[in-house]
Amino acid sequence: MEGVLVGNDQIGNKFYEVPADPSRGKRLPKRWIVPASEHSYSQADITAEWDAWLRNRRSVPPTESEIMDNLAIAKMKKINADKAAEKDGRNPNASIRHTDMSSFPVYDDEYELTPGDEDKKRD
Repeated sequence: MEGVLVGNDQIGNKFYEVPADPSRGKRLPKRWIVPASEHSYSQADITAEWDAWLRNRRSVPPTESEIMDNLAIAKMKKINADKAAEKDGRNPNASIRHTDMSSFPVYDDEYELTPGDEDKKRD
């Protein structure tokens, strides 16, 4: 499929687009990526800005300066979060485990588990 090369990212992925053509019933442009290396391609390698453009959540492709600015902000947030964790006496690189979580909420109400069985109430 022929398309217009819109841009490249820092990894070397190429982004293409076929513009929308409402006269032919195409309300949205068709967008796709040609990865730099198809053997080592991962969705996680695409920046959020390019992903938003691919999914038509933004109309214009991201600029290199926009991507670099957002990366700098993300790094600063990580540094600040690490400082806050150290200030609270936590290890900033430790993973947080949620052991008290269940797949559904459990309430302390006294409802019957099976209607009509009063002796089998929830403890």
